[in-house]
Amino acid sequence: MPLSSVQGKYAAAVRIARAFPAALILGGVAADLFAPEPYVGLPLLAAAPLVGCTVLRTWVSAAATAVAACLASIGVDVLIGRPASATFVDFGVVLLIGLVGLWVNRLMSLQTGRLIEARDIAEAAQRAVVPVPPTQVGALSVVARYEAAQAEAKIGGDLYAVQESPFGVRAIVGDVVGKGMRAVPAVSAVLGTFREAAESSPDLVVLAQRLEHALERDCHAMGEGSECLTTALLVEIPAEGGSVSLLSKGHPAPFLLQGGKVTRLEPTAPDLPLGTGLSDAVQGGTPSTFPLAADATLLMVTDGVLEARNHQGAFYDPAPTLSCKACAHPGDIVDSLVLGVSQWTDGERQDDLAVLALSCKPAAHSA
Repeated sequence: MPLSSVQGKYAAAVRIARAFPAALILGGVAADLFAPEPYVGLPLLAAAPLVGCTVLRTWVSAAATAVAACLASIGVDVLIGRPASATFVDFGVVLLIGLVGLWVNRLMSLQTGRLIEARDIAEAAQRAVVPVPPTQVGALSVVARYEAAQAEAKIGGDLYAVQESPFGVRAIVGDVVGKGMRAVPAVSAVLGTFREAAESSPDLVVLAQRLEHALERDCHAMGEGSECLTTALLVEIPAEGGSVSLLSKGHPAPFLLQGGKVTRLEPTAPDLPLGTGLSDAVQGGTPSTFPLAADATLLMVTDGVLEARNHQGAFYDPAPTLSCKACAHPGDIVDSLVLGVSQWTDGERQDDLAVLALSCKPAAHSA
């Protein structure tokens, strides 16, 4: 089911919920007027302001619902000729519940304001820790998309960066084992070091070693509450183009869309993930080099794409989507891939998701 369809159903449900208080008032009046027993409509009239105060947007509309329920209670009692004492009791019950509802509405408004403030802070932190790459780096077009699994936090354990260096355009896509705020120290350590080391490291192996040392220094110092193990894919495309070098630190292989075909660029010597503390004791992998045509697009993803599951537990396969978009602009490729994951999972994000596309051709738009 497309995400837009899910959002449309949610909006329809919200509209129905906001009409419910008025339906309760009308139902309460009808029950009092036409039911064979007295006081049948009182529970409906009393429930109307409480429901209205929880589903309506503003305090004014909630208060209007409470006032309408009180007036309806008085009006129907007068109309059917109930004693003044019974009318007063009915009015008191509806008024009391209406006041409780307004108090609840006020508390909900305060909490909503705090949530919005927290989301704004999280978005600022996300932009600071994982900034959106520029749309053009050197001769390459860049399109990136990031969606955190914890939508409320808007920050997670996936990372990417693209940077021009004396050795060509260098990029990284990574995935911290874990998500949410516990993964942020590792993300910050890796990206901060990448931005500095990409300028001076003579090759991708040295760059990976510097990232490993940064994790040992910064992330492990944060204590047991932080996640440090990080898969990463390091990319280098020389200024003259024609080839791409990849060094995989336990990260999924990227896709190469070239000449109307989709190819998975599996590394010849994958290495351990970053953050294991074993890189100095174990022989690391060496970069793998592949030809890169003038119309090529290199697409890097995280597990949020490859391990997305539907309700039957089947994994998402991006190959059919990418095959249909093999000759498209990188912005369209990324959009189609993210939409495909959303449709496969019915809009439910199960893991952080990051997509980074590097293309030798101009992008139609940025994602």
